[in-house]
Amino acid sequence: MRQLNVVDWETRRVPAPDDLAGWQLLRDAQLAQQTGPSEQTAAREGVSLTDLTLGGVPVLEIGPTAVSDPRRVIVYTHGGAYTMSSARSRLAAIPALANATGMRVMSVDYTTAPAADWQTIQSQVLAVIQALGEQGYAPEDIALIGDSAGGGLATCTALNMRDQGLGSPGAVVLWSPWADLSDDGDTSVTLRDADPILSYDYLLRNSAQAFAQGLDLKDPRVSPVYADFDKGFAPTLIQEGTRTIFLSTSVRLYRKLDDAGHKPVIDMYEGMPHVFQDLSIPEAATAIGKSADFIRSQLG
Repeated sequence: MRQLNVVDWETRRVPAPDDLAGWQLLRDAQLAQQTGPSEQTAAREGVSLTDLTLGGVPVLEIGPTAVSDPRRVIVYTHGGAYTMSSARSRLAAIPALANATGMRVMSVDYTTAPAADWQTIQSQVLAVIQALGEQGYAPEDIALIGDSAGGGLATCTALNMRDQGLGSPGAVVLWSPWADLSDDGDTSVTLRDADPILSYDYLLRNSAQAFAQGLDLKDPRVSPVYADFDKGFAPTLIQEGTRTIFLSTSVRLYRKLDDAGHKPVIDMYEGMPHVFQDLSIPEAATAIGKSADFIRSQLG
């Protein structure tokens, strides 16, 4: 688990969207800083970490201390604004979730932007899903979970599975999902100075453009809050705090799912920042426990 560090984005501007070398340098520095503590979190939880390849895509398997349900599996798409982090550097709350569910977690180590665009990244996640299908996992045996950009990616994955005839996952869990790449929604304005972690102007805009690579940022293929959910969607839990600029996006996504008749669950936490599940606080333990309960109830 990490401690909350307030980010001074005024002094930490990120590279231009197409600056491949600049993003690589920034990501390398971040991985050097975060991978060790991430692996230490896994060690404290007692989980195993195994590097695999599924469908030609690198995957990190997080094995719980006791696998109580080998017939089910969780696929995790990590956050990092699509441009940073890796499966090993973004473990955070996932080891605790693996132990709470008793299920193996496959963290997709997708290629980050701008080295890969949205189509390539989404295709890599689908390749992992299809490889699990070849191992005998039905779509309803798979839960998708993602945080931040990974939450947007998990949402797009469920939509892509539906639209490509691959079925529907048994459950989708979204922790503060970045489901709108544009700077839209009420709290993108009202909480701009209250969010201790995120900045659209200094981080997210360039990351969004690096990922979309010319696509309109409100295109539903990259911003799933604008997608059509009337054709079906999996049971969904959205967890969010009240001190993040993504708050409105989470509410809007909830409304889209609810209006389409899918009965999503939105689980809100007073005063919590972006992806607070990673923090060493009681609210994080509560949220992880509720996420595990939701997955077990839907896949059981």
